[in-house]
Amino acid sequence: MATAALPKTKIAGGSWLIEDRPLEDVFTPEDFTDEHQQIAATTEEFALKEIVPNIERIEHKEWSVTRELLKKASEIGIANVDVPEEYGGADMDKVSSAIIADRIAKSGSFSVSWGAHVGIGTLPIVYFGTAEQKQKYLPKLASGEWVGAYALSESTSGSDAMNCRTKAVLSADKKTYVLNGEKMWITNANFADVYVVFAKIDGEKFTAFIVEKTFPGFSVGAEEKKLGIRGSSTAPLILNDCQVPAENLLGEIGKGHIIAFNILNIGRFKLGAGVVGGMRTALGNATGYARQRKAFGKSISDFGLVREMLANMAIRVYVGEALCYRTVGMIDAALSGIDKKSADAATQIRKGIEEYAVECSIAKVWASEAIDRVVDEQVQIYGGYGFVEEYPAERAYRDARVNRIFEGTNEINRLIITGWLLKRAISGQLPLMPAIKRTLDEVMAGPSTEEFEGALAGERKLVSNAKKLTLLLAGAASQKYMMALQEQQEIMGAIADMIIETYAMDSAVLRTRKLIEKNGEEKCQLAIAMTQCYLMDAMHKLEAAARKVAPAVAEGDMLRSQMAIIRRLAKHEPANTIALRQKVAERVIEAGKYTL
Repeated sequence: MATAALPKTKIAGGSWLIEDRPLEDVFTPEDFTDEHQQIAATTEEFALKEIVPNIERIEHKEWSVTRELLKKASEIGIANVDVPEEYGGADMDKVSSAIIADRIAKSGSFSVSWGAHVGIGTLPIVYFGTAEQKQKYLPKLASGEWVGAYALSESTSGSDAMNCRTKAVLSADKKTYVLNGEKMWITNANFADVYVVFAKIDGEKFTAFIVEKTFPGFSVGAEEKKLGIRGSSTAPLILNDCQVPAENLLGEIGKGHIIAFNILNIGRFKLGAGVVGGMRTALGNATGYARQRKAFGKSISDFGLVREMLANMAIRVYVGEALCYRTVGMIDAALSGIDKKSADAATQIRKGIEEYAVECSIAKVWASEAIDRVVDEQVQIYGGYGFVEEYPAERAYRDARVNRIFEGTNEINRLIITGWLLKRAISGQLPLMPAIKRTLDEVMAGPSTEEFEGALAGERKLVSNAKKLTLLLAGAASQKYMMALQEQQEIMGAIADMIIETYAMDSAVLRTRKLIEKNGEEKCQLAIAMTQCYLMDAMHKLEAAARKVAPAVAEGDMLRSQMAIIRRLAKHEPANTIALRQKVAERVIEAGKYTL
């Protein structure tokens, strides 16, 4: 089954920071096709009927249950979403892939097992496998007969993947590679059938291999005792003279990093979508509990501070949907013209996704940190019961924490966000430097005369100022440190925070403008309220990050000048966010769940 996302305009990755996009180029959940809606409904039904009733068995590590659920998911086309049809896959677009990750997120443990199988466990073979490798492995992975896993990390090389110690040596007859080493924290380790394993040939050339669990010298270590996602398998792989047929070398010798880093881009946008689904689930549970829990003679959902938490949770779901589906919509637009039958289709798809590496990292960082706040507020709403295992808040709280570590830590992703944009600017792929110069000339000339008309004019002005503020500080940091900026991690991280918040603000405003254009302002008061609340908070975060960077890149008169500009760009008329959040909470409580 294949679907087609609506936007067709190919947009350069990162270009949103320096230019405005017409609304028709921005994909939102309101743009889902009938087929997308059907996929969402099918996945939701599967999650509620098959996953939720089995959560306790999953949490107690009944691997047979997880395997059976993966097989059932494959049978209805939601566990083979990115596998070509010729190998038994559903071959869906990336929007559909994100929708499934979103709607299946009712159990953190199962979502992790599912994600490792359909994503990082299978996609390296889809995109880098030979015709023979695809024919041998993909049909079994697509059907759920086999489960996939991905083995990159080691005890001494988590984020520093290229520093791996696992070695591969070609045998004298050149028929077998002998692998020695140990891989750590491998998801699906105890019940997977095939693993994509990274090793250095002769201790130097970083390369990927397809390793089956039955290969001589392969074994799985003891299951890790984890803080969260306890129902997913996490264990080390032990390679003791593991014999891997030479034809199982994946991709090119010495270019395993291309596989590792490109597959992580896909993992990041899927993690973002899955986390949004997790936030929606947490909000539904918290709302249901708040409505039925009585205190001081009335439902706690009537208390202002509880309503404020419910509103905050809903706002994060709304903004998360906006930025995640905007990202995947751009990816689909970039992939739309690729002939999937062409010999280099996999390479073109891979490059199309790589174009949006920064947006994938933003989705991962923003969503993984947003859900931490959501599940924390969920526990708070449950009160003492939130600390008890029998209630869903406790498990959600533990499960959420790993998202900031998965798919590259948030610290690594922050460095990627800033570094990737500056690298593209220096190479000329993205006209960031001219945009920075224009911004600097404009702000030095005095207060902006830029005006916006129509719906959300004030909010559009805030987004414009956020972009200018981000460009200003990125330019100042680049000018002072030049190529050495990559060594200034605190500055890189703070600039990344500004980029992340700007993208979230921009995405929320664009989504709400599209809603207003379609339905009229009167019918979009809830979306407007959520957008305004988010922008108020985001501007404070942006200003704080800017104030952190400025003294590190300037001093004396230059610093005073920059601080004046920061104050000017961050200045805004405050909104009555108490009233706005009351409006959001009222709708959520009435519906008993997240809704527009």
